[in-house]
Amino acid sequence: MPTVITFSQKQYNDIGKQHRQDIMVPSGNALDAKRNEDSADRQIMVEGFGVLPVVPPKYVAANDNVPRDSALTRHVEREMRSLREVVENDSGKWTLMRDGQGRVGVGWSAVPANSIPKSNPFEGGQYIGLSRPAPRTGDFMQTATGRKFWALDPRADEVFIEDIAHSLSLQCRYAGHCLRFYSVAEHSVLMARKLRWEGVDVALYALLHDAAEAYTVDVPRPLKRHLVGYKEAEAKVMAAIAERFGLAAEMPAVVHDADNRIIADELVNLVPMEWHARYAGQQLGVELKYWSPEKAREEFMATFDALMDCRARGMA
Repeated sequence: MPTVITFSQKQYNDIGKQHRQDIMVPSGNALDAKRNEDSADRQIMVEGFGVLPVVPPKYVAANDNVPRDSALTRHVEREMRSLREVVENDSGKWTLMRDGQGRVGVGWSAVPANSIPKSNPFEGGQYIGLSRPAPRTGDFMQTATGRKFWALDPRADEVFIEDIAHSLSLQCRYAGHCLRFYSVAEHSVLMARKLRWEGVDVALYALLHDAAEAYTVDVPRPLKRHLVGYKEAEAKVMAAIAERFGLAAEMPAVVHDADNRIIADELVNLVPMEWHARYAGQQLGVELKYWSPEKAREEFMATFDALMDCRARGMA
């Protein structure tokens, strides 16, 4: 370990001056000279190593936000004096505590700290500290707008119509086994426009009846009923969506019926098979447009905006 030799300020300045003369490299360049000057000013003599750079002292920011002579400062000082008096009397101890919900804070123990069982840090004290968000169930997914959404722990304030429109516009109905691309967003728009005269809220529910699939994806019916936990998760997401947009807790019967009948209209986009016969004569009466994802998203948002405007105007 090298020994550091300390100098008085004058000795240090003299050494630095002499060393600057040694290390200056004539270049005719003023910038080089300035760099040499700055370099020499930040050096110290270490035995066995000569002159070495000195790491600048760490900057410690002052608390400039609160004037020193202010009512707040005086109040804090009074409180700290009272606290010191209590601590000095050894009547208790401030200690880090954790409550039953996992929140961490500082609490005052009215008994000596060594008499508090480690298994119960709250005995003899009171939790007065900070809180932290409760842990979420599962992990989050990133949405189209760059937000986080917990599909297993959905919250209404984390639902955004832009995310829903974007996702549904890119998801093809029937797991993609169509003759032409036909999105969930287009399916929803066709239903909403068909049911407009059933009422604004009914039409809005029709537009958003598959909105949960923006976060749980569109799973074909034959598979959905066999996926353990899927329907429960989908129902929780739909409940958050309903809360976000002021929809009924349960799907209106007319929307449920239209969701079944529109299959008859959509069969034109599937290779003919015998099971199609069960939907004969049940058409909802819509015409598939085969919109691109961009067009489907645009139409979905336009329909949503129109229905929300109708609701704001008090239209039924």
